[in-house]
Amino acid sequence: KKRNSKSHILMITTFNENYVTGADAKHTQVLDGGNVVNLVLDQFLAPEFGSKGLYLFGAIGMNIKLVPGDSAGTVTAYYLSSGGTHHDELDFEFLGNVSGQPYTLQTNVFAQGVGGREQRVNLWFDPTENYHSYSVRWTREIIIFFVDDTPIRVFRNNEDLGVPFLNAQPVGIYASLWDGSAWATQGGRYPINWAAAPFVASFQGFGVDGCEVAGGNIAYCAAGPANAWWNAGQYQYLTQQQIAALKNVQSNYLVYDYCNDRVRYPNEPAECFKNWYG
Repeated sequence: KKRNSKSHILMITTFNENYVTGADAKHTQVLDGGNVVNLVLDQFLAPEFGSKGLYLFGAIGMNIKLVPGDSAGTVTAYYLSSGGTHHDELDFEFLGNVSGQPYTLQTNVFAQGVGGREQRVNLWFDPTENYHSYSVRWTREIIIFFVDDTPIRVFRNNEDLGVPFLNAQPVGIYASLWDGSAWATQGGRYPINWAAAPFVASFQGFGVDGCEVAGGNIAYCAAGPANAWWNAGQYQYLTQQQIAALKNVQSNYLVYDYCNDRVRYPNEPAECFKNWYG
């Protein structure tokens, strides 16, 4: 096991240590002793896997190599979710493309069952050629979405504005590959071309460095422990360098932001002006 000091992700030795899948070995391929897992989508099954444990605060991430070639209509999802009607959830959804177009990453935040906070960025590299890290840092004051070491999104604790925050429900870690033909690629203009199946997304570096909820110790994770790194002051905000990187993403790669959608939200949602460090 090793700790990446920049992202605070504790690398777990193998997939089998912390994850389970209900799919068969054809659609969830556990390779290299569990260090690599391929999800394989065809017309018969949309595969997924999930963590054995639940977590509240910390850093969670995976290295992913996305579906290459004509991936239109596919959605590779990596997300944290508590489940239930009033669930908390943090989403990475990679929207497949027609060959030669940029891959779009959609993120979303659900707090106490309320979502509708989609943001989309075009990735500035080809995510099908190599593995890249996609992670979140989650503390009592801030949630940061990272692509490699670049922050692409922030969701701050704005409970003082009446905006619910994710601080009471432990989440599982999930990944899936599925058919999003109805909406994923240019609003559904390009559905899956099943002649190009099977579609394969590959995962490695199954990382978590946080508070695992076990035996009903939700209160313990919610309040502490006091010496946990995610409670330290320097992890409750972005550095000036990270703010500059976030603004660069906003200026050059952002293609949709719910904060700017006046059809859905005639008035800007309360949290928006703080989350971009405007």
